[in-house]
Amino acid sequence: TLQNGAPLPPAKVAEHGELTLNGDDIVYQTWQTEQLPGKVRVIQAIAGRSSAKEMNAPLMEAITAADFDDARYQTTTIINQDDAMWGTGGFVKSSAEDSKREFSWSSIVLDENGNVAEAWRLKEESSLIAVLDDQGSVRFVKEGKLSADEVNQVVSLVTQLVNR
Repeated sequence: TLQNGAPLPPAKVAEHGELTLNGDDIVYQTWQTEQLPGKVRVIQAIAGRSSAKEMNAPLMEAITAADFDDARYQTTTIINQDDAMWGTGGFVKSSAEDSKREFSWSSIVLDENGNVAEAWRLKEESSLIAVLDDQGSVRFVKEGKLSADEVNQVVSLVTQLVNR
């Protein structure tokens, strides 16, 4: 469980891992929570289902529109491929790869075995949003769909953290 003011519970994803671009090719690298400090982040941890991705799409659109400085801010999306509809795992993977090509500045992690969901005790078929400061401490956390007010709250919190 994630708590305000605390660091994220440690988690590591070796399969598949973080997507990186090498030219137009996608390469997977081991990802772990220890690499998160250093930038302000919005963490989006989602089930590998379109319904979970759509749940907080308004926040992702607002973050993109805010155009935060890449040197100080990054979105990290963690996709739980283990929580996908039966038979859609390959689609989830190719969709993640397409997203990385489209949003190359974003950090996208494909969690084949659901390690993060297990470590953070996330609900199935859902979406978790967490804001981390540059020290890696949780400053906002909510599981489920954010209200319009919460979207505004997250964007203004990230703005404050990036500009301090």
